[in-house]
Amino acid sequence: MIRDTLPSIGLGTWPLVGTDATRSVLSGVEAGYRLIDTASIYGNEDAVGVALAESGVPRDDLFVTTKIRGNDQVSGDVRGALERSLENLGLDRLDLYLIHWPLPRIDRYSATFEAMLACRDAGLVRHVGVSNFLGHHLERVVADTGEAPAVNQIQMDPSLARTAVREANDEHGVLTQSWSPLGRGDVLDSPVVREIAERVAASPAQVALAWHLAQGVVPIARSANPVRQKENLAAVDVTLTADDLAALGALDRGEAAARDVEAEEHF
Repeated sequence: MIRDTLPSIGLGTWPLVGTDATRSVLSGVEAGYRLIDTASIYGNEDAVGVALAESGVPRDDLFVTTKIRGNDQVSGDVRGALERSLENLGLDRLDLYLIHWPLPRIDRYSATFEAMLACRDAGLVRHVGVSNFLGHHLERVVADTGEAPAVNQIQMDPSLARTAVREANDEHGVLTQSWSPLGRGDVLDSPVVREIAERVAASPAQVALAWHLAQGVVPIARSANPVRQKENLAAVDVTLTADDLAALGALDRGEAAARDVEAEEHF
């Protein structure tokens, strides 16, 4: 099971590129991050790979994720896309490979997932999953391929609870990861978040991340600041009460506040 090997909190790398991305990943690994998340479209796989090589951490202690971009779904060259990402990262295998967006207008996500499963069976990647999928996208993939994704990485924060998508994930045994888990400034500035943070002697960011962890969600937190990286990782030590979780859940703005995966085009 992927949950048995997946760290509790991941380090995001978008939108950093070049030396900024390398420095961020190096400081993150030094802080204790072992789950590193990137994507082909970020344009930083090579810089992330430099950091992984320079970190001194054994390969088997790292969990590296990247994502296939839209134009590689269009072309159908899934194995070629994966091999290019591996070359950029300086790795011979990935831990997790995700479809970045479903792109329903081009209707290739089931075929892409099936090709990714073949890459897994060939030993190029340990787990395959998806990102930004809604419930009906998951159902289609399972129906077409006979297998559920290991992960669905979705936009999620205390003001965007994504209840329906998470229920669909749970129904199919799909682990939920979250991108942008701290939301925007209004989440961390929320009086509810700040009151809880003061009471439990934590930062607002730690409270937001602890909300994810309490629900079994793996947040991918991005920061290039070494101090904030350590602070975010320490959210694993923050305990929230049932009342805290209810108060944070009441911040939900509803599914309409999420980015529209039906219209999103990432090529």
